[in-house]
Amino acid sequence: MLKAEKDNAQYWEKITQEFLKLDMKFSQYLLDLQDQYNQSNGFHTLQLMYGCELSPDGRKEGYYRYGYDGRDFLIFEKETLTWTAADREAQVMKRKWDAELAKKQYRKAYLEEECIEWLQRYLDYGNETLLRTELPVGKVTRQALPDSQESLICQAYGFYPREIDTTWRMDGKVMEQATFRRDVAPNSNGTYHAWLSIDVDPQDRNRYYCHIEHVSLTQPLVLAWEEPAKGGYSFATPGNIVGGMVAAAVVAVVGVAAVIYWYFVRSK
Repeated sequence: MLKAEKDNAQYWEKITQEFLKLDMKFSQYLLDLQDQYNQSNGFHTLQLMYGCELSPDGRKEGYYRYGYDGRDFLIFEKETLTWTAADREAQVMKRKWDAELAKKQYRKAYLEEECIEWLQRYLDYGNETLLRTELPVGKVTRQALPDSQESLICQAYGFYPREIDTTWRMDGKVMEQATFRRDVAPNSNGTYHAWLSIDVDPQDRNRYYCHIEHVSLTQPLVLAWEEPAKGGYSFATPGNIVGGMVAAAVVAVVGVAAVIYWYFVRSK
């Protein structure tokens, strides 16, 4: 068995055992909360979400959050070792849990040590995928509209990671309000594609450029519609750049690990 597979099995076995222990606790918590909220029957939920974050500068963040019936209930502040209550009814459990110093210290240690260790381990396993980049390929097409107008359509596809900055510009000015765009969407091979259009007067067509910035590019990809020999569109790869501008800063990706546990009980 590969180390990653072994670690994964150990992790989920440990989490499974911890959640089995939580089962009885959550059942009692739900009964207590129904009393505190003066609820005699109905369907109610108690949720726990926790996770840790490691910033590029080495700063460690983490959280424990409980929710009741879809709303915040209690939030753990690890720096002060206190619980913050979201409403008056949560104050009862807050006072009880604030008195449990050993448990609060354990939660803080888990978020800053064990959780971060697992996060770094899984990031190491996934570096080949998480840190890879794929260059966008771009093309511009046009479509006739009523009233002697036309739509210029810019497409960028085959890129990774997902984050990309695409704009239509006229004479260098960003035309964001006039731009219609679709959400960035995934491809079947794990890459992404983006699509944006703008309605223009055909006489001004040559004043418009599609501007694409991506972490994989050393400089922006800038496309304009050109009269094609065949195919009806202009086509460009990152080596075919119109104009030249300095690329945007590379965005650092911070890994986040979180585990969510839901426990549902229908009151009798």
